[in-house]
Amino acid sequence: MKIEYMTLGPFATNTYIVYDEKTLHGVVIDPSFSPDKYISELNDKKIILESILLTHAHVDHLAGLNQLREAFPDAKFYMDKRDEELLRDPNMNLSDFLPEPIVCKPADVWVKDRDIIKTCGLEFTVLDTAGHTPGGISFYLKNEGIVFTGDSLFQGSIGRTDFPGGNLKELLTNIMQNLFQLPDSVRVLSGHGEITTVGYEKESNPFFQEEF
Repeated sequence: MKIEYMTLGPFATNTYIVYDEKTLHGVVIDPSFSPDKYISELNDKKIILESILLTHAHVDHLAGLNQLREAFPDAKFYMDKRDEELLRDPNMNLSDFLPEPIVCKPADVWVKDRDIIKTCGLEFTVLDTAGHTPGGISFYLKNEGIVFTGDSLFQGSIGRTDFPGGNLKELLTNIMQNLFQLPDSVRVLSGHGEITTVGYEKESNPFFQEEF
């Protein structure tokens, strides 16, 4: 398995490409702005896109979703149904400031907490990390010791909860119950910023020091 990422757009969002180097089957997590860049990367490496995973439906994580689905019509799109309204409402997904606000079609597969997504020879476990948005989720690769957390947990911080549908108590609870129960060695690949680990965030993240 190989992971590549691009930091894109005005909010410096991390878009991840995960693929099998032997079969060249891959996944894109959170297709952000400048879709031409990751579509070109997929094409240049001859990666067959099997799946698109969305941690949550804010503009900086889905800005390139429509173009990516058009370029790879066989790829299945997975997300949590609780964020369905955000796909079709530019005010909710925060794209109403753009010249062309973004509206997306529904997911091919709606997922929920503890579902297993089997794709490209990998098993992603869905973890409920809602609070930044109503349907925020993370994707945990147990065998690889990696979790993609979107905008729930960052290095030294957590996601904002002042957007429509945000809930600080829910976010903190979900991080404690569903991310901080993972092994300390698990690497956290978030929607913004640098790689960290579950153990490091339990020890040093200022939002949780009273708990530990």
